[in-house]
Amino acid sequence: MRKRLTERWRRLGRTARILLAAGVAAAVVGGGAGAYALTREDTAQAQAVQVQATSGTVKETVSASGTVEAAETADLSFEVSGTVTKIYAAEGDTVEKGDALARVDDTTLVASRTAAKSALTAAQEQLDTDESSGAADVQIASDEAAVAAAEADLDSARQAVDDAVLRATIGGTITGFDLAVGDVVGSSSGSSGSSSGSSSGGSGGDSGGSGSSMGGTSGGTSDSSSTSTSTGTVSIVSAGEHVVEATVSADDAASLKKGLQATVTVNGVDEEVFGTVATVGKVAETSSSGAAVFPVSITVTGERDDLYPGTSATAEITVKQREDVLTVTSAAITTDGDQAYVQKLVDGKTVKTAVTIGDVYGATTEITDGLAEGDTVEIEAFTRPGGSRSRSQEGGQEGGFGGFGGEGEMGQLPGGGQFPGGGMPGQMGGGR
Repeated sequence: MRKRLTERWRRLGRTARILLAAGVAAAVVGGGAGAYALTREDTAQAQAVQVQATSGTVKETVSASGTVEAAETADLSFEVSGTVTKIYAAEGDTVEKGDALARVDDTTLVASRTAAKSALTAAQEQLDTDESSGAADVQIASDEAAVAAAEADLDSARQAVDDAVLRATIGGTITGFDLAVGDVVGSSSGSSGSSSGSSSGGSGGDSGGSGSSMGGTSGGTSDSSSTSTSTGTVSIVSAGEHVVEATVSADDAASLKKGLQATVTVNGVDEEVFGTVATVGKVAETSSSGAAVFPVSITVTGERDDLYPGTSATAEITVKQREDVLTVTSAAITTDGDQAYVQKLVDGKTVKTAVTIGDVYGATTEITDGLAEGDTVEIEAFTRPGGSRSRSQEGGQEGGFGGFGGEGEMGQLPGGGQFPGGGMPGQMGGGR
Protein backbone atom coordinates (compact mmCIF):
# COMPACT_ATOMS: atom_id res chain seq x y z
CA MET A 1 0.00 0.00 0.00
CA ARG A 2 2.82 2.40 0.94
CA LYS A 3 4.50 1.63 -2.38
CA ARG A 4 1.28 2.28 -4.27
CA LEU A 5 0.77 5.62 -2.53
CA THR A 6 4.37 6.51 -3.26
CA GLU A 7 3.95 5.78 -6.97
CA ARG A 8 0.73 7.83 -7.13
CA TRP A 9 2.45 10.68 -5.34
CA ARG A 10 5.30 10.67 -7.83
CA ARG A 11 2.93 10.59 -10.80
CA LEU A 12 1.30 13.81 -9.59
CA GLY A 13 4.30 15.85 -10.74
CA ARG A 14 5.78 18.82 -8.97
CA THR A 15 2.85 21.20 -9.62
CA ALA A 16 0.23 18.79 -8.28
CA ARG A 17 2.33 17.98 -5.20
CA ILE A 18 2.70 21.66 -4.44
CA LEU A 19 -1.08 22.04 -4.82
CA LEU A 20 -1.56 19.19 -2.34
CA ALA A 21 0.80 20.87 0.12
CA ALA A 22 -0.96 24.19 -0.41
CA GLY A 23 -4.32 22.52 0.21
CA VAL A 24 -3.15 21.21 3.55
CA ALA A 25 -1.72 24.59 4.51
CA ALA A 26 -4.94 26.33 3.50
CA ALA A 27 -6.92 23.91 5.62
CA VAL A 28 -4.71 24.57 8.62
CA VAL A 29 -4.79 28.33 8.18
CA GLY A 30 -8.54 28.61 7.66
CA GLY A 31 -9.78 26.45 4.80
CA GLY A 32 -12.82 26.86 2.57
CA ALA A 33 -16.13 27.82 4.11
CA GLY A 34 -17.98 24.75 5.39
CA ALA A 35 -15.25 22.37 4.26
CA TYR A 36 -12.84 22.72 7.16
CA ALA A 37 -13.38 23.22 10.85
CA LEU A 38 -10.27 24.44 12.63
CA THR A 39 -10.13 23.98 16.37
CA ARG A 40 -7.32 25.98 17.89
CA GLU A 41 -6.44 27.63 21.14
CA ASP A 42 -3.67 30.21 21.12
CA THR A 43 -2.18 28.56 24.14
CA ALA A 44 -2.82 24.98 23.07
CA GLN A 45 -0.05 22.69 21.99
CA ALA A 46 -2.21 20.51 19.69
CA GLN A 47 -4.30 21.35 16.67
CA ALA A 48 -6.69 19.24 14.58
CA VAL A 49 -8.38 19.82 11.26
CA GLN A 50 -11.71 18.25 10.37
CA VAL A 51 -12.70 17.70 6.75
CA GLN A 52 -15.62 16.00 5.03
CA ALA A 53 -15.68 13.27 2.42
CA THR A 54 -17.42 14.68 -0.63
CA SER A 55 -18.76 13.23 -3.87
CA GLY A 56 -18.51 15.00 -7.20
CA THR A 57 -17.05 15.11 -10.68
CA VAL A 58 -13.30 14.74 -11.10
CA LYS A 59 -11.23 15.42 -14.18
CA GLU A 60 -7.80 14.51 -15.42
CA THR A 61 -6.38 17.12 -17.75
CA VAL A 62 -3.34 17.69 -19.94
CA SER A 63 -1.88 21.15 -20.40
CA ALA A 64 -0.97 22.53 -23.82
CA SER A 65 0.45 25.91 -24.81
CA GLY A 66 0.52 27.66 -28.16
CA THR A 67 -1.06 30.45 -30.18
CA VAL A 68 -4.41 31.32 -31.70
CA GLU A 69 -4.53 31.08 -35.49
CA ALA A 70 -7.17 31.55 -38.16
CA ALA A 71 -9.01 28.30 -38.88
CA GLU A 72 -8.33 28.65 -42.62
CA THR A 73 -5.80 30.56 -44.67
CA ALA A 74 -5.37 30.83 -48.42
CA ASP A 75 -2.56 32.26 -50.55
CA LEU A 76 -3.91 32.64 -54.06
CA SER A 77 -2.30 33.42 -57.40
CA PHE A 78 -3.32 33.13 -61.05
CA GLU A 79 -3.08 29.67 -62.58
CA VAL A 80 -2.78 31.16 -66.07
CA SER A 81 -0.55 33.69 -67.71
CA GLY A 82 -1.68 37.13 -68.73
CA THR A 83 -1.82 40.82 -67.98
CA VAL A 84 -4.04 41.98 -65.12
CA THR A 85 -6.87 44.09 -66.51
CA LYS A 86 -9.30 44.30 -63.59
CA ILE A 87 -9.02 44.51 -59.78
CA TYR A 88 -12.15 43.78 -57.76
CA ALA A 89 -10.90 43.83 -54.14
CA ALA A 90 -8.24 45.28 -51.86
CA GLU A 91 -6.38 44.46 -48.66
CA GLY A 92 -8.70 44.62 -45.66
CA ASP A 93 -11.83 43.69 -47.61
CA THR A 94 -14.10 40.90 -46.38
CA VAL A 95 -14.95 38.40 -49.11
CA GLU A 96 -17.06 35.29 -49.54
CA LYS A 97 -15.95 32.07 -51.11
CA GLY A 98 -16.17 32.42 -54.91
CA ASP A 99 -15.93 36.22 -55.00
CA ALA A 100 -13.89 37.64 -57.91
CA LEU A 101 -10.63 39.27 -56.85
CA ALA A 102 -8.90 40.13 -60.15
CA ARG A 103 -8.94 39.33 -63.86
CA VAL A 104 -6.33 38.91 -66.58
CA ASP A 105 -6.74 39.50 -70.29
CA ASP A 106 -8.29 36.29 -71.62
CA THR A 107 -8.11 37.03 -75.37
CA THR A 108 -5.43 34.42 -76.00
CA LEU A 109 -7.13 31.93 -73.67
CA VAL A 110 -10.43 32.22 -75.50
CA ALA A 111 -8.63 31.74 -78.83
CA SER A 112 -6.98 28.61 -77.47
CA ARG A 113 -10.35 27.30 -76.38
CA THR A 114 -11.73 27.89 -79.88
CA ALA A 115 -8.78 26.06 -81.41
CA ALA A 116 -9.30 23.17 -79.05
CA LYS A 117 -12.92 22.87 -80.13
CA SER A 118 -11.88 22.78 -83.78
CA ALA A 119 -9.24 20.15 -83.07
CA LEU A 120 -11.78 17.94 -81.34
CA THR A 121 -14.21 18.30 -84.24
CA ALA A 122 -11.50 17.34 -86.74
CA ALA A 123 -10.45 14.32 -84.69
CA GLN A 124 -14.03 13.07 -84.43
CA GLU A 125 -14.60 13.52 -88.17
CA GLN A 126 -11.41 11.59 -88.93
CA LEU A 127 -12.55 8.75 -86.71
CA ASP A 128 -15.96 8.65 -88.40
CA THR A 129 -14.39 8.64 -91.87
CA ASP A 130 -11.97 5.82 -91.07
CA GLU A 131 -14.67 3.72 -89.46
CA SER A 132 -16.93 4.18 -92.52
CA SER A 133 -14.17 3.19 -94.93
CA GLY A 134 -13.26 0.08 -92.98
CA ALA A 135 -9.80 1.24 -92.00
CA ALA A 136 -7.50 -1.11 -90.16
CA ASP A 137 -7.88 -1.58 -86.43
CA VAL A 138 -4.57 0.14 -85.83
CA GLN A 139 -5.84 3.29 -87.59
CA ILE A 140 -9.11 3.23 -85.69
CA ALA A 141 -7.25 2.92 -82.39
CA SER A 142 -5.06 5.87 -83.37
CA ASP A 143 -8.12 7.95 -84.26
CA GLU A 144 -9.79 7.13 -80.94
CA ALA A 145 -6.65 8.17 -79.06
CA ALA A 146 -6.63 11.45 -80.96
CA VAL A 147 -10.26 12.11 -79.97
CA ALA A 148 -9.52 11.42 -76.31
CA ALA A 149 -6.52 13.76 -76.36
CA ALA A 150 -8.53 16.52 -78.08
CA GLU A 151 -11.28 16.20 -75.45
CA ALA A 152 -8.72 16.58 -72.66
CA ASP A 153 -7.24 19.63 -74.40
CA LEU A 154 -10.65 21.25 -74.64
CA ASP A 155 -11.37 20.65 -70.95
CA SER A 156 -8.06 22.29 -70.07
CA ALA A 157 -8.72 25.23 -72.35
CA ARG A 158 -12.13 25.81 -70.83
CA GLN A 159 -10.63 25.70 -67.33
CA ALA A 160 -7.98 28.19 -68.40
CA VAL A 161 -10.65 30.66 -69.47
CA ASP A 162 -12.37 30.23 -66.10
CA ASP A 163 -9.02 30.75 -64.35
CA ALA A 164 -8.63 34.11 -66.01
CA VAL A 165 -10.67 35.36 -63.05
CA LEU A 166 -8.96 34.86 -59.66
CA ARG A 167 -11.59 33.94 -57.08
CA ALA A 168 -11.55 33.56 -53.30
CA THR A 169 -11.38 29.92 -52.25
CA ILE A 170 -12.47 30.70 -48.66
CA GLY A 171 -14.51 33.37 -46.99
CA GLY A 172 -12.65 35.81 -44.77
CA THR A 173 -10.53 38.94 -44.65
CA ILE A 174 -7.91 39.84 -47.26
CA THR A 175 -4.61 40.31 -45.42
CA GLY A 176 -2.40 40.80 -48.47
CA PHE A 177 -3.08 41.94 -52.04
CA ASP A 178 -0.03 42.00 -54.32
CA LEU A 179 -1.76 42.66 -57.64
CA ALA A 180 -2.30 45.75 -59.74
CA VAL A 181 -3.65 46.53 -63.19
CA GLY A 182 -0.91 46.02 -65.76
CA ASP A 183 0.95 43.33 -63.83
CA VAL A 184 2.03 40.34 -65.91
CA VAL A 185 1.35 37.17 -63.96
CA GLY A 186 2.19 33.54 -64.50
CA SER A 187 4.72 32.34 -67.07
CA SER A 188 4.48 33.32 -70.68
CA SER A 189 6.66 32.31 -73.59
CA GLY A 190 6.87 33.58 -77.12
CA SER A 191 8.68 32.31 -80.21
CA SER A 192 9.69 33.70 -83.56
CA GLY A 193 10.71 31.98 -86.77
CA SER A 194 8.82 29.64 -89.03
CA SER A 195 6.97 26.44 -88.44
CA SER A 196 5.17 24.09 -90.71
CA GLY A 197 3.10 20.99 -90.38
CA SER A 198 -0.50 20.00 -90.14
CA SER A 199 -2.73 19.65 -87.12
CA SER A 200 -4.25 16.24 -86.65
CA GLY A 201 -6.06 16.43 -83.31
CA GLY A 202 -2.88 16.01 -81.28
CA SER A 203 -2.28 17.55 -77.88
CA GLY A 204 1.15 18.98 -78.44
CA GLY A 205 0.13 22.56 -77.62
CA ASP A 206 -0.17 24.14 -74.17
CA SER A 207 -3.72 23.33 -73.09
CA GLY A 208 -3.47 25.39 -69.90
CA GLY A 209 -4.11 28.65 -71.72
CA SER A 210 -0.57 29.97 -71.92
CA GLY A 211 -1.12 31.53 -75.27
CA SER A 212 0.28 28.81 -77.55
CA SER A 213 -1.97 27.16 -80.12
CA MET A 214 -4.01 24.11 -79.25
CA GLY A 215 -3.49 20.83 -81.05
CA GLY A 216 -0.27 19.12 -82.02
CA THR A 217 2.06 20.25 -84.78
CA SER A 218 4.57 18.23 -86.63
CA GLY A 219 7.82 19.52 -88.02
CA GLY A 220 7.50 22.84 -86.16
CA THR A 221 10.67 24.74 -85.34
CA SER A 222 11.52 27.95 -83.58
CA ASP A 223 14.77 29.79 -83.48
CA SER A 224 14.21 32.01 -80.45
CA SER A 225 12.08 32.12 -77.33
CA SER A 226 11.62 34.30 -74.27
CA THR A 227 9.99 33.73 -70.90
CA SER A 228 8.90 36.21 -68.25
CA THR A 229 7.46 35.48 -64.83
CA SER A 230 5.66 37.70 -62.36
CA THR A 231 3.93 36.25 -59.31
CA GLY A 232 1.12 38.18 -57.69
CA THR A 233 -0.57 36.75 -54.60
CA VAL A 234 -3.64 37.41 -52.52
CA SER A 235 -3.75 36.20 -48.90
CA ILE A 236 -7.02 35.53 -47.08
CA VAL A 237 -7.65 34.42 -43.49
CA SER A 238 -10.98 33.11 -42.29
CA ALA A 239 -12.97 35.50 -40.11
CA GLY A 240 -14.51 34.45 -36.79
CA GLU A 241 -13.29 30.86 -36.90
CA HIS A 242 -10.09 29.99 -35.08
CA VAL A 243 -7.82 27.16 -33.99
CA VAL A 244 -5.23 26.92 -31.26
CA GLU A 245 -1.97 25.46 -32.54
CA ALA A 246 -0.27 24.12 -29.43
CA THR A 247 2.19 21.53 -28.17
CA VAL A 248 2.14 19.01 -25.33
CA SER A 249 4.90 17.09 -23.63
CA ALA A 250 5.92 13.71 -24.94
CA ASP A 251 4.54 12.04 -21.79
CA ASP A 252 1.09 13.59 -22.29
CA ALA A 253 0.76 13.09 -26.05
CA ALA A 254 -0.16 9.41 -25.76
CA SER A 255 -3.31 10.24 -23.76
CA LEU A 256 -4.69 12.64 -26.38
CA LYS A 257 -7.00 11.85 -29.26
CA LYS A 258 -9.33 13.62 -31.66
CA GLY A 259 -12.60 14.83 -30.12
CA LEU A 260 -11.42 15.53 -26.56
CA GLN A 261 -12.81 18.70 -25.02
CA ALA A 262 -10.56 21.60 -24.03
CA THR A 263 -10.86 24.81 -22.04
CA VAL A 264 -8.64 27.53 -23.48
CA THR A 265 -7.30 30.60 -21.74
CA VAL A 266 -6.33 33.29 -24.25
CA ASN A 267 -3.99 36.12 -23.32
CA GLY A 268 -6.01 39.32 -22.99
CA VAL A 269 -9.42 37.60 -23.11
CA ASP A 270 -11.29 37.36 -19.81
CA GLU A 271 -13.94 34.91 -20.97
CA GLU A 272 -13.08 31.23 -21.16
CA VAL A 273 -12.84 29.76 -24.64
CA PHE A 274 -13.89 26.21 -25.40
CA GLY A 275 -12.65 23.90 -28.10
CA THR A 276 -12.20 20.36 -29.37
CA VAL A 277 -9.00 18.52 -30.24
CA ALA A 278 -8.86 18.26 -34.03
CA THR A 279 -5.48 16.62 -34.63
CA VAL A 280 -2.61 15.18 -32.60
CA GLY A 281 0.76 15.06 -34.32
CA LYS A 282 2.66 11.79 -34.51
CA VAL A 283 6.09 13.31 -35.12
CA ALA A 284 7.89 15.03 -32.25
CA GLU A 285 9.17 18.58 -32.46
CA THR A 286 11.77 20.31 -30.32
CA SER A 287 10.67 23.03 -27.93
CA SER A 288 12.68 26.18 -27.18
CA SER A 289 14.11 24.40 -24.13
CA GLY A 290 15.22 21.44 -26.23
CA ALA A 291 12.56 19.04 -24.93
CA ALA A 292 10.50 16.79 -27.22
CA VAL A 293 6.94 17.99 -27.73
CA PHE A 294 4.07 16.97 -29.99
CA PRO A 295 1.81 19.35 -31.96
CA VAL A 296 -1.89 19.51 -31.13
CA SER A 297 -4.54 21.46 -33.03
CA ILE A 298 -7.65 22.57 -31.12
CA THR A 299 -10.68 23.88 -33.00
CA VAL A 300 -12.31 26.78 -31.14
CA THR A 301 -16.05 26.28 -30.63
CA GLY A 302 -18.24 28.78 -32.48
CA GLU A 303 -17.29 32.08 -34.07
CA ARG A 304 -15.37 34.58 -31.95
CA ASP A 305 -14.66 38.20 -32.79
CA ASP A 306 -12.44 38.73 -29.74
CA LEU A 307 -9.65 36.39 -30.84
CA TYR A 308 -6.73 37.39 -33.03
CA PRO A 309 -4.13 35.28 -34.84
CA GLY A 310 -0.79 35.15 -33.07
CA THR A 311 -2.18 35.62 -29.55
CA SER A 312 -0.68 33.24 -26.99
CA ALA A 313 -3.00 30.71 -25.34
CA THR A 314 -2.95 27.78 -22.93
CA ALA A 315 -5.39 24.88 -22.97
CA GLU A 316 -6.49 22.32 -20.42
CA ILE A 317 -7.55 19.21 -22.33
CA THR A 318 -9.82 16.81 -20.43
CA VAL A 319 -8.51 13.29 -20.98
CA LYS A 320 -10.66 11.61 -18.34
CA GLN A 321 -13.79 12.62 -16.43
CA ARG A 322 -15.70 10.67 -13.80
CA GLU A 323 -18.96 11.42 -12.03
CA ASP A 324 -19.94 10.79 -8.40
CA VAL A 325 -16.42 10.09 -7.17
CA LEU A 326 -16.02 10.08 -3.36
CA THR A 327 -12.87 11.92 -2.30
CA VAL A 328 -11.25 13.18 0.87
CA THR A 329 -8.28 15.45 1.51
CA SER A 330 -5.16 13.38 0.89
CA ALA A 331 -3.54 14.67 4.10
CA ALA A 332 -6.23 12.86 6.14
CA ILE A 333 -4.95 9.47 4.99
CA THR A 334 -2.25 7.56 6.88
CA THR A 335 -0.87 4.11 6.23
CA ASP A 336 0.17 1.15 8.30
CA GLY A 337 1.86 -1.39 6.12
CA ASP A 338 -0.40 -1.99 3.14
CA GLN A 339 -3.51 -0.62 4.82
CA ALA A 340 -4.73 2.98 4.58
CA TYR A 341 -6.61 4.61 7.46
CA VAL A 342 -8.50 7.77 8.32
CA GLN A 343 -9.58 9.15 11.68
CA LYS A 344 -13.36 9.13 11.26
CA LEU A 345 -15.48 11.26 13.59
CA VAL A 346 -18.19 9.11 15.26
CA ASP A 347 -20.37 10.61 18.00
CA GLY A 348 -17.84 13.31 18.62
CA LYS A 349 -14.91 10.92 18.89
CA THR A 350 -12.34 9.86 16.33
CA VAL A 351 -12.22 6.22 15.30
CA LYS A 352 -9.34 4.79 13.29
CA THR A 353 -11.12 3.49 10.19
CA ALA A 354 -9.66 1.37 7.41
CA VAL A 355 -10.33 2.68 3.90
CA THR A 356 -9.60 1.58 0.36
CA ILE A 357 -8.14 4.28 -1.84
CA GLY A 358 -8.38 4.79 -5.58
CA ASP A 359 -6.92 7.48 -7.83
CA VAL A 360 -5.26 10.66 -6.62
CA TYR A 361 -6.67 13.98 -7.91
CA GLY A 362 -4.43 16.85 -6.92
CA ALA A 363 -4.97 17.51 -3.18
CA THR A 364 -7.65 14.85 -2.84
CA THR A 365 -7.73 11.05 -2.99
CA GLU A 366 -10.56 8.78 -4.09
CA ILE A 367 -12.06 6.54 -1.39
CA THR A 368 -13.65 3.40 -2.82
CA ASP A 369 -14.57 1.76 0.50
CA GLY A 370 -14.75 2.70 4.16
CA LEU A 371 -16.36 6.15 3.97
CA ALA A 372 -19.63 7.64 2.78
CA GLU A 373 -20.43 11.10 1.48
CA GLY A 374 -20.68 13.56 4.34
CA ASP A 375 -18.53 11.57 6.76
CA THR A 376 -16.17 13.77 8.75
CA VAL A 377 -12.56 12.77 9.19
CA GLU A 378 -9.85 14.42 11.16
CA ILE A 379 -6.32 15.24 10.19
CA GLU A 380 -4.66 13.97 13.33
CA ALA A 381 -3.45 16.49 15.88
CA PHE A 382 0.09 17.73 15.61
CA THR A 383 2.14 19.72 18.09
CA ARG A 384 2.77 23.39 17.52
CA PRO A 385 5.64 24.87 19.51
CA GLY A 386 4.38 27.16 22.26
CA GLY A 387 5.58 30.63 23.16
CA SER A 388 6.32 33.17 20.47
CA ARG A 389 4.52 32.71 17.16
CA SER A 390 7.29 34.09 14.96
CA ARG A 391 7.79 32.39 11.62
CA SER A 392 11.15 31.01 12.63
CA GLN A 393 9.45 28.97 15.35
CA GLU A 394 6.60 27.58 13.26
CA GLY A 395 8.35 24.90 11.28
CA GLY A 396 11.63 23.40 10.27
CA GLN A 397 12.65 26.71 8.71
CA GLU A 398 11.20 30.16 8.31
CA GLY A 399 7.92 29.91 6.47
CA GLY A 400 7.30 26.29 7.55
CA PHE A 401 3.99 25.45 9.22
CA GLY A 402 3.69 23.33 12.33
CA GLY A 403 4.87 19.79 11.91
CA PHE A 404 5.30 20.06 8.14
CA GLY A 405 9.03 20.41 7.45
CA GLY A 406 10.55 22.63 4.86
CA GLU A 407 12.26 21.42 1.73
CA GLY A 408 14.54 18.50 2.45
CA GLU A 409 12.81 17.40 5.68
CA MET A 410 11.01 14.12 6.17
CA GLY A 411 7.60 15.67 5.49
CA GLN A 412 5.92 13.93 8.45
CA LEU A 413 2.15 13.83 8.32
CA PRO A 414 0.21 14.55 11.52
CA GLY A 415 -0.22 11.35 13.45
CA GLY A 416 2.92 9.69 12.26
CA GLY A 417 2.13 9.02 8.58
CA GLN A 418 4.49 10.11 5.86
CA PHE A 419 3.97 11.67 2.49
CA PRO A 420 4.62 8.95 -0.07
CA GLY A 421 8.06 9.31 -1.52
CA GLY A 422 9.54 11.21 1.43
CA GLY A 423 9.62 14.91 2.14
CA MET A 424 7.03 17.55 1.38
CA PRO A 425 8.14 19.38 -1.77
CA GLY A 426 8.92 23.02 -1.29
CA GLN A 427 7.90 24.99 1.78
CA MET A 428 4.52 25.33 3.41
CA GLY A 429 4.21 29.10 3.73
CA GLY A 430 6.18 32.04 2.54
CA GLY A 431 9.67 31.37 3.73
CA ARG A 432 11.11 32.34 0.42
